[in-house]
Amino acid sequence: MTKSNGILFTGKKFVMGAVASALLMTSGMAADYTLKFSHVVSANTPKGKAADFFEKRLEELSGGKIDVQVYPSSQLYNDSAVLKALTLDSVQMAAPSFSKFGKIVPQLALFDLPFLFNDIDQLHRVQDGPVGEKLKGLVTAKGFVALNFWDNGFKQLSSSEKPLIMPKDAEGQKFRIMSSKVLEAQFKAVGANPQMMPFSEVYSGLQQGVIDGAENPFSNIWTKKFHEVQKYLTVSNHGYLGYLVVMSKKFWKSLPEDLQKNVVQAMNEATQKEREYAQELNDSQFEKIKEYAKTTGKLEIYELTPEQRAAWKKAVSKIYPEFYDKNLIGKDLIEGALNTK
Repeated sequence: MTKSNGILFTGKKFVMGAVASALLMTSGMAADYTLKFSHVVSANTPKGKAADFFEKRLEELSGGKIDVQVYPSSQLYNDSAVLKALTLDSVQMAAPSFSKFGKIVPQLALFDLPFLFNDIDQLHRVQDGPVGEKLKGLVTAKGFVALNFWDNGFKQLSSSEKPLIMPKDAEGQKFRIMSSKVLEAQFKAVGANPQMMPFSEVYSGLQQGVIDGAENPFSNIWTKKFHEVQKYLTVSNHGYLGYLVVMSKKFWKSLPEDLQKNVVQAMNEATQKEREYAQELNDSQFEKIKEYAKTTGKLEIYELTPEQRAAWKKAVSKIYPEFYDKNLIGKDLIEGALNTK
């Protein structure tokens, strides 16, 4: 037994402590690269859980050569600032929403086009196929390395005025939109009045009647309690919200080829997980919304039939040619998505 600075150590404990310290030092020395992954949501969201999965998987695949550090909840940067931080290599990875790329790669507005995708499986085939590769190439050309698309979910229509079953039901109603030429054209195509409004003001806008309706995925509807200030909800799955995982080009180029392959594999596996997490969350929150509707009688939910969906698609798809210009979205991307089976 030895004594040091008033602390007693048995021989066994001291040896174990020394071994642990040596292991920690070795572990620290083994990390040749540090990858900071900044995102804006909490760790228990689909994006947050997938980022944590990516961290564990890449560290495992790289044998500890890459130390991944995930910073959730805008601890480092918000989505508006993170793209510049990536170009400076202040962070090495982020997963901003498509809208944050609007000024540098407007073609990502492809995903705003209404009723472009039949279902989530077709959407993923578009993202994982030639159209998705071309979009990622456009982003990479702007100084980033575009990796994979991650899901938030499809958007649904809601209103306080009347059920939105056929396109004519939207006539004259005021709908909140994000800043988007596509979304503006979408609602004008059915005779509605699009109103740009910050997301933080949507609840009060609906509550006070400043706007009549909105479009949101189930996750936003439930967490922001929009179902409590709307009378009608239509499961339309008409538009899509998602994220693009991007990496610092400087960091990517610093990695040897074997570690680049590790990044790609870990990201592909994390993407599959993220899509599963997002689907599970949307399904569970839709169930909660349905339970609210059933128990309170204050919300009516409608699911479009194939015929009703076809009528909506016919009404709004006439806006597609407005975005054929390659500096907006591009005819090749729009037709490529439509032709992906």
